Amino acid sequence: MADSVAGANPEHGAGGDDPSRRDFIHIAAVAAAAGAAATVAWPLVDQMNPAGDTLALASVEFDLTKVELGQSVTIKWRGKPLFIRHRTGAEIAAAIKDDKADMRDPQTDEERHKPGKAEWLVLIGTCTHLGCVPTFGGGDYAGWFCPCHGSHYDTSGRIRKGPAPLNLVVPDYAFLSDTVVKVG
Repeated sequence: MADSVAGANPEHGAGGDDPSRRDFIHIAAVAAAAGAAATVAWPLVDQMNPAGDTLALASVEFDLTKVELGQSVTIKWRGKPLFIRHRTGAEIAAAIKDDKADMRDPQTDEERHKPGKAEWLVLIGTCTHLGCVPTFGGGDYAGWFCPCHGSHYDTSGRIRKGPAPLNLVVPDYAFLSDTVVKVG
């Protein structure tokens, strides 16, 4: 026994190196390092989330009683104009009649409004060519017309003529009641 170190446990080798204790220390050190890394990384990741004022604009509710038949209103949503149009029966009929027409971005009128709510058309009001804001009532199709570059949209917001590649975008929206629509 003279060769053994004083106080060492002969079962665990010289100096008391217990493999299970060593493994525990390694695991605990890795766990502490991972926790420290997460603590440092979380504020960096969290700062990439949208600000509170941006989240407030993520959705907007609008009272439809403010829009007369045949009238459009433009409101701001996510920094863009949003068109809400109360379409007349003639506008709806013209849009349905043109469903079979040759279009650059084919969509039926039914695909551009909510079921049972054909009189309400909700569109993002930026031309899909260069982002200009079209006006209603101009152009060759009695819908929207972008005077900047000459894009013509029909009464359903579908591109019919001009440089715009796509229809006016229909955002995600839902009717909360017969008189309130929520966009976003």
